[in-house]
Amino acid sequence: MRTAYSVETVRAAERELMARLPDGALMQRAAAGLAAACADLLGRVYGRRIVLLVGSGDNGGDALYAGARLARRGAGVTAVLLAPERAHVGGLAALRRAGGRTAAPAGAEELVERADLLLDGIVGIGGKGGLRPDAARLAEVAERSRAAVVAVDLPSGVDADTGEVRGAAVRADLTVTFGTHKPGLLIDPAREYAGSVRLVDIGLALPEKAELEALQHADVARLLPVPTGESDKYRRGVVGIAAGSARYPGAAVLAVYGALRGGAGAVRYVGPAGDAVIARFPETLVSDRGPKHAGRVQAWVVGPGAGEDASAVGEVLASDVPVLIDADGLRLADRDAVRARTAPTLMTPHAGEAAALLGVPREEVEGARLASARELAGRYDATVLLKGSTTLVADAGGGAVRVNPTGTAWLATAGSGDVLSGLAGSLLASGLSAPDAGSVGAYLHGLAGRFAADGAPVGAHDVAEAVPAAWRDVTDA
Repeated sequence: MRTAYSVETVRAAERELMARLPDGALMQRAAAGLAAACADLLGRVYGRRIVLLVGSGDNGGDALYAGARLARRGAGVTAVLLAPERAHVGGLAALRRAGGRTAAPAGAEELVERADLLLDGIVGIGGKGGLRPDAARLAEVAERSRAAVVAVDLPSGVDADTGEVRGAAVRADLTVTFGTHKPGLLIDPAREYAGSVRLVDIGLALPEKAELEALQHADVARLLPVPTGESDKYRRGVVGIAAGSARYPGAAVLAVYGALRGGAGAVRYVGPAGDAVIARFPETLVSDRGPKHAGRVQAWVVGPGAGEDASAVGEVLASDVPVLIDADGLRLADRDAVRARTAPTLMTPHAGEAAALLGVPREEVEGARLASARELAGRYDATVLLKGSTTLVADAGGGAVRVNPTGTAWLATAGSGDVLSGLAGSLLASGLSAPDAGSVGAYLHGLAGRFAADGAPVGAHDVAEAVPAAWRDVTDA
């Protein structure tokens, strides 16, 4: 499990460790890891031109000490001091002893343009809001330059705790982060600014409860349902799909497709697209009598392509089994009815649907994904899977929010969300909790999307077809 911790937690762990170490030892650990990462990226250090963008905090000190190490290996290192009167005294002295030079921000554009590597040590994890004008100007030049850009701990200008970017920020090719991941390194839009992320262990003792967690193959493998010799289709779970309409029969077909790939023993379909479903998947149990009379299920999926069928949504919400609500179902579901449910509820909106439920512009959700997922989970007393470039799973009960590490931009295609709904609903029916079903479903869906696309456009049916390959990849790891 990959975890991320808040700024407050990281600083407390740093204080505790520094109290047990000689003065400056922790910064030297960070600088050593940072210099090693820069050397790996450069391949050859001797003769390379390295520019440090140095602010007033400890990140500036890390950059200066790392620059000193690189200068001793023969690199030409220049530190652009954005706040010279507040530059880290020890780091600056070390750089000068190693033969490094300093420069003022005015006129530093040429240095940046000619550099082989830029080290961003402008602002640390406590920075809020965008960069100040001098730093913003250099960040813009850095983005246009041919140099590799390495961020110290996280890119300057992004919010470490939320992943928000409220102004100009550095775009890094590599971020070298210390002790633990910070939430902003895992959540868009900040994640896009971080590039690749390299974690350097500096010996922090962190609490068990994290701010964010990201499942890995081994975590998903432990959660996947596996039939035993005593299993039959009913013991494995039956998932009900109440989806589709005369206008959108394909949504029903794709949701059923995802459900058939999700580990449940049987799929019941209820709705007006029964002919289309049975023609494509004859193993589906089809009914036209409504969810209340469809027969026993262990979980329901409701909403994909449902149009205006509020009655089906109401019947499903009145059931005493776990329910996944997606697409039109989100718009049709009564919030009080959702909050009154005693069985688990998993809501799977994209940013536009979440914005409508929260009554805010879509841009607000996309710019503050973590806060939006938590807010929606609290309002509906439900687990929320917020789809998008960073898929998040937040539970109303609090605890760590899960961020999905798999996926590809090619998954932004019609019907992809319907497949995810069926897949996650099937996992609910097989006995997984709502947070587990959502995060495991997103993981497999994202991995299947990568396999299906392989760098080319992909359709939603291709994603469903690739789920077994993703499942095997996880369990064979």
